[in-house]
Amino acid sequence: MTMSMQGKRGLIMGVANDRSIAWGIARAMRAAGADLAFTYQGEAFGKRVAPLAESVGSDFLVDADVTDDASLDAAFAALAARWPTLDFVVHAIAYSDKSELTGRFLNTSRANFKHSLEISAYSFIEVARRAYPMMKVNGGTLLTLTYQGSNKVVPNYNVMGVAKAALESATRYLANDLGPDGIRVNAISPGPMKTLAGAAIGGARKTFRHTELNAPLRANATLEAIGGTAVWLASDAGACTSGEVIHVDGGYHILGMPQAENL
Repeated sequence: MTMSMQGKRGLIMGVANDRSIAWGIARAMRAAGADLAFTYQGEAFGKRVAPLAESVGSDFLVDADVTDDASLDAAFAALAARWPTLDFVVHAIAYSDKSELTGRFLNTSRANFKHSLEISAYSFIEVARRAYPMMKVNGGTLLTLTYQGSNKVVPNYNVMGVAKAALESATRYLANDLGPDGIRVNAISPGPMKTLAGAAIGGARKTFRHTELNAPLRANATLEAIGGTAVWLASDAGACTSGEVIHVDGGYHILGMPQAENL
């Protein structure tokens, strides 16, 4: 078994710019030999994604809104028309109203709760359902992105923590459903990242610095490390790993308290 992605085809969902985690994964997948397609939502994001896709040899971009069934159906129909089979999907999509990612979780609105869960968790199920027909013959890999705020309280993460908890649970249930068809389902959990999404969290800079100072490796994750983990999970080397949340956070998730020098 190797970590080569030669001959494999995959869909990357959620690239916003060249600092996106999804972009780090896309670069690593391409470097390992994979052919890539990308989704984007709306013309503005399409203009950002197009040159990035071109830089990794892809001219395959599809507009997709994960809250719209018709849009998702059209995106996967276009994918199936181009490629008869699909080897992996990277789901890097999450959203919450920025104004509710500060202050108290107690004040989460009903509307934002439903919207956050729909986009950040339920969309992975919708994507899996549509990818399944293209994976069930040869098997494949579904990957999503989570964060430790799913199972531990992180200041200002609020409703996103609940959404990520739902996403991780969905990962396990999908892994069980799709395993008999050779489809693996896993989540990668990086630490704080300097991304567009990460910047929306209140106190993001302090959180980034705190984890860097206290993680066992005294470092936050890099796009390269996350990309390498994704390649492992989607390649033949990850053949027996499914239903897992893989932490790529410098070891921060194992801590019960900050390091002694930072108490």
